Amino acid sequence: MQYLVEGITKDIVCFLMEEEGYELTEALGVFYNSETFAKLTDEETGLYIESSSFVYEILKSELKFGKIQ
Repeated sequence: MQYLVEGITKDIVCFLMEEEGYELTEALGVFYNSETFAKLTDEETGLYIESSSFVYEILKSELKFGKIQ
């Protein structure tokens, strides 16, 4: 599970830097402090087995609306 979480985290941080223009530390802070990351690291949600793109869409929704929809 940890390996999958780390891979998704790497991808999402890259997405935030490329698409949103965040610096590395800012992108890490945004993701690590999100509800999406909390769900990703909760084994019971199973989110860690989803694609990085799927998880990123959830994060974008959270950032836009302030919570996971």
